[in-house]
Amino acid sequence: MVGNNDLIIETKNIRKTFPGVTALDNVNFKLKKGEIHALIGENGAGKSTFIKILMGVHKMDKGDIFFEGDKVNIKNPLEADKIGLAAVYQHMITAPLLTVAENIFLGRQPKKNGLIDWKKMNQDAKEILEDLNMDINPKVRLNKLSNVQRRMVVIAKAISKDAKVIIFDEPTAQLAEEETEELHDKIKMLKEKGISIIYISHHLEEVFEICDRVSVLRDGEHVGTEKVDDITEDDLIAMMVGRDVGELYYKEDIKKGKELLRVENLERDSELSDVSFSLHEGEVLGVYGLLGAGRTELVRSLFGAEPITGGKIIIEGEEVKIDNPSQAINNNIGLLPEDRHEEGVALLQSVNDNCNVVSSKFSARYGVLNKKVERETTRKNIEDLNIKTPSINQLVKNLSGGNQQKVVIAKWINANSNILLFDEPTVGIDVGAKKEIYVLMSELLKEGKGIIFVSSYIPELMEICDRIMVLSRGKMTGIVEKEDFDQEELLYLATRE
Repeated sequence: MVGNNDLIIETKNIRKTFPGVTALDNVNFKLKKGEIHALIGENGAGKSTFIKILMGVHKMDKGDIFFEGDKVNIKNPLEADKIGLAAVYQHMITAPLLTVAENIFLGRQPKKNGLIDWKKMNQDAKEILEDLNMDINPKVRLNKLSNVQRRMVVIAKAISKDAKVIIFDEPTAQLAEEETEELHDKIKMLKEKGISIIYISHHLEEVFEICDRVSVLRDGEHVGTEKVDDITEDDLIAMMVGRDVGELYYKEDIKKGKELLRVENLERDSELSDVSFSLHEGEVLGVYGLLGAGRTELVRSLFGAEPITGGKIIIEGEEVKIDNPSQAINNNIGLLPEDRHEEGVALLQSVNDNCNVVSSKFSARYGVLNKKVERETTRKNIEDLNIKTPSINQLVKNLSGGNQQKVVIAKWINANSNILLFDEPTVGIDVGAKKEIYVLMSELLKEGKGIIFVSSYIPELMEICDRIMVLSRGKMTGIVEKEDFDQEELLYLATRE
């Protein structure tokens, strides 16, 4: 039993609704002082809504929030700041062209004679960074830092505001393994300093790595809270989905067909050099490499977003020129990008608009779009792909991450794309949604499509791919057949010069 004097945050009966959706229903949650508390659940379970209520972004319909025993009314993010709440979001809001020190003290710069005291600001930032064992120059621009260093700066900003609670929302998304370990070390250090942590992640192994307790949300309700030492990963999955999902990875043995794509000696400025491979109907070709290996650059080059500067792209036996995405689309290539929010979907447009944005030219009649055909197509997408949405007119920003990914896939299905480039398609989506993506991939392979699958997670690649191509510093260091898959071998190839 947790005593009230042990708590820093307690919520009682939090309820929040949006049009047609109950996002949270009587959620009770307790965060102890100085603990790392995981908050997990499928996409759409209510995690983001709950956090946004704590941070003053959303207003709850009913319920109470207590901070250090006192009832509080957090009307906006500024009030969350004042009481000691801070958040490190997956999609961080930073000023990349400003320095590290400027980002830490943005809006709170120390002044001297009415002007910014640059010397004091840089010194204060330096002391905060050193106290957190962060080897970062406070005078360098933020855009010169790595992903993990940028997250460190956001942590430093929270510390500069005397934060008592820091919320981490998918903090390791798009981080390499060594960067994840570095971030986890910093989070453990924060705990040692008495700071309480709410840790949101779809990577269950991370929950067991650094968390003390874990709370599960499902369909907007609090399912339960357990000590991490008293529960297994299978128990957590069952709590999250309310059912046994069986084996997570799903891959049918599908007969390979003709060659869809052949790449010979591909080059892209200094980013890619001498990359050659092929892709067949019904095949998943994995792409693995460490941070900076050129994985994303490769698929973006094939899609024409970053055109190649040398080599050949051959589709179904004919050499083609792909200098822009339109040429890629005309050659039946589709890209599910690493950052779906920036490049994959139009968040402020409807599910219907997103599903048909590429294929609309096919449903035009006499120069006028056939809206009826588009609506019928979208409804079929929703049924076939199990897209959870109350309406085809729902804005995509209101969908969960897994359902947003399905909308991107629907877009390329409707465009008749046979060569699908999936760049980290399961990052930031929950266990159930991952399983659905894998099942959907098998259905696409049965139709004769080929998939190039980029992932930084070796177990995922080894389970769902037929072959794995490894890149290191922009060069292909090997292609490994399924019968030869070995984690150590893949890591060895990824570190070869």
